[in-house]
Amino acid sequence: MSHISLAPDFDFPAAGKRVLADERAGLAQLDQYINDDFRRACEKIFYCSGKVVVMGMGKSGHIGRKMAATFASTGTPSFFVHPGEASHGDLGMVSPQDVIIALSNSGESDEVLALIPVLKRQHIPLICMTGNPESTMGKAADIHICVHVPVEACPLGLAPTTSTTAALVMGDALAVALLQARGFTAEDFALSHPGGALGRKLLLRVSDIMHNGDDIPLTRRDATLRDALLEMTRKSLGMTVICDEQRNIEGIFTDGDLRRVFDMGIDLNQARIADLMTPGGIRVMPTILAVDALNLMQSRHITSVLVADGNRLVGVVHMHDMLRAGVI
Repeated sequence: MSHISLAPDFDFPAAGKRVLADERAGLAQLDQYINDDFRRACEKIFYCSGKVVVMGMGKSGHIGRKMAATFASTGTPSFFVHPGEASHGDLGMVSPQDVIIALSNSGESDEVLALIPVLKRQHIPLICMTGNPESTMGKAADIHICVHVPVEACPLGLAPTTSTTAALVMGDALAVALLQARGFTAEDFALSHPGGALGRKLLLRVSDIMHNGDDIPLTRRDATLRDALLEMTRKSLGMTVICDEQRNIEGIFTDGDLRRVFDMGIDLNQARIADLMTPGGIRVMPTILAVDALNLMQSRHITSVLVADGNRLVGVVHMHDMLRAGVI
């Protein structure tokens, strides 16, 4: 491309706002296409015993990949197949139990059209999403979802802009409608996102990150304050739990309690921890989500919480454990 000079009065923000206005106008047209065809497509996908196979060329292919990924992460097993590769063997990934969603704004994508006779012969349901119901794909489809837009945001009317946005939004509408119909939950979502921050928040339980066994700072009620401080130093959690021999919780002593003790001028070697501890202690069950324990800690302005089964201590969770686990 030859170099040209930028016009001194060219307004980039104004050009950007015109694009947004054109795309908003295009999306406003989509309401009329959430109709009986949309319902039939949702039902066909809902009752599909196989997978949803999404196809599209060029920019429609990029939208198709995102659509397949959204389906897959929201309870509708799905994958993308490139139409060109499908003609050279990849169509073998598609079974009669699957449903095809083919995208093309014009509805005349040669690569997709070449596949339709084979799909028909195998009786694979075909949902086409185009901007023209009278196109070849529109007429060949078992179900056609229209995503027609008045104009492209591209001033030349050439680059797919508003049309690809409309297809993307219609794909989201299908995926979310199916999500709701399936009763898909946040925990279901997390199961397909175990490596992300969301997965950690929705799947990680207190039992997965708590200190247990010998890592728990423990002190008997007949111990001195000095003994309790030595245990707090060894375990480095800024607290110790006062328990009996069966690990039944009697109280808790924290570094905050220690600061108050210093103000009282108490003899560290003579004072008994039972006289200085806070009875009870805030506790959670080991089966609760780590994020729920974090919310409790933040609401109570504490840095650690006891993990207990009834009154029996099984662990301790500190705010630093939440940070290391990526819950925060």
